[in-house]
Order: sequence, then C-alpha cells, then structure tokens
Amino acid sequence: MRTILEISDLSHSYGDEIFTITDFSFSLKDGEITSIIGSSGIGKTTLLRIIAGLEEPSEGEVRINEKLVSSKNFILPPEKRNLGLVVEDRALFPHLSVKKNVMFGINYIEEKESLAREYLELFKVLDLEEKFPHEISAGQQQRVAFARALITNPDILLLDEPFAALDKKLKSELHIETKKIFKEKGLSVILVTHDEEEAEYFSDRIIEFQENKIIVR
Repeated sequence: MRTILEISDLSHSYGDEIFTITDFSFSLKDGEITSIIGSSGIGKTTLLRIIAGLEEPSEGEVRINEKLVSSKNFILPPEKRNLGLVVEDRALFPHLSVKKNVMFGINYIEEKESLAREYLELFKVLDLEEKFPHEISAGQQQRVAFARALITNPDILLLDEPFAALDKKLKSELHIETKKIFKEKGLSVILVTHDEEEAEYFSDRIIEFQENKIIVR
C-alpha cells in the first residue's frame, strides 16, 4: 500500500519557546483512517492546519504523494494540495444554496451540477438542494459539508471535530454513514477528535498527543 502522506521531524512553535509539536514523524497509507486524540491546546488542530497548508512548520517537512508541500521556508498553497476539509462549524457559504455550496470547488467540471446532485444524494440531502444553510438543521449542514469536501475527490480528507456539535443520536447515525462512505471510496482520512470512542470506531490507527510525548497505537 502506497504512502500518501509523509511527515518528517516536524516541529511547530509560537515564538521561540512555546512548542506545540516537537520532532513528529508520521506516514499515512492510501485508504487508511487515522485519528488524532488529546486534550485541547496540545497541537492536534495545529498539525491539521500544517498539513492543509494553513500554517508553516518551524522545522521538518510534509510530503503528499512524495511531493514536498511544507517545510520551514516553503509552503504550497492549500488550493494546490487536493485536500478535503470538514470542521466543527461546517463553514458553509450562507449566501449560496446547498447545491451551489457543493459545486463551489468544481467549477472546472462540465457536469458539475449532476455531480453535485450525486454527492447530495450520497449524503441524503438531495431534497434540500435549493435551500440555504440557515434553512436546514446542523446535522443537514454537516452532511452538505461532507458532500462538498468529497466531491473534489481529495487525496486526503482532513476532519477537525466534525461531529462535536451534534447530538448523540445524530452523531451515531453520521458515524455509521460516513465510515461506510470512507471505506467504499477508499479515502485516506485524518480525524482530529477529543472523543476516544469516536476514534476507536473510525480508525485503523490512533495517535495520542500527550504533554511531553506522542503515542501511536
């Protein structure tokens, strides 16, 4: 199985003294789901932001498909990395309909409308395609966010607490549905979560960030 993400000797600090990540190395295989767990403020989201190209590492390298995308003096822009991202607050465009939110990243595709409808159907929100985000529930908005992230066929899907704001019943439903889709599509996924049970359910591997060490299990 090929390596799709390679992180080598990565460190990140705010200023000269406060290190959130120190000498971290990790590889993600094609089709693998890995969760990152740990307490708030320990560096989980920072790592995701570095992979996404939203922050620069202090030391080390990040490679996607063997291509250098981040180092101390180089950062490839996020839009050139072919990544999908879903976060807790969904981040939908309020002025765009559900369908246009999903179509946003695929304007270069001729059949973009039919493809958008296909992904909306996959996540069971096709009947909401003409609605606006404020007109649908939080759970429905998160389904739209997943559809928008997957429609670009990303090399890696990055998830930052995507289920945290949902109630227990809805969270359980989305766990089952999204894991099935991830596995059927052979997606490579990194999930940041504070929920250890969630991590156990989704993951082929779990990385636990602790104060002075990182444990891979």
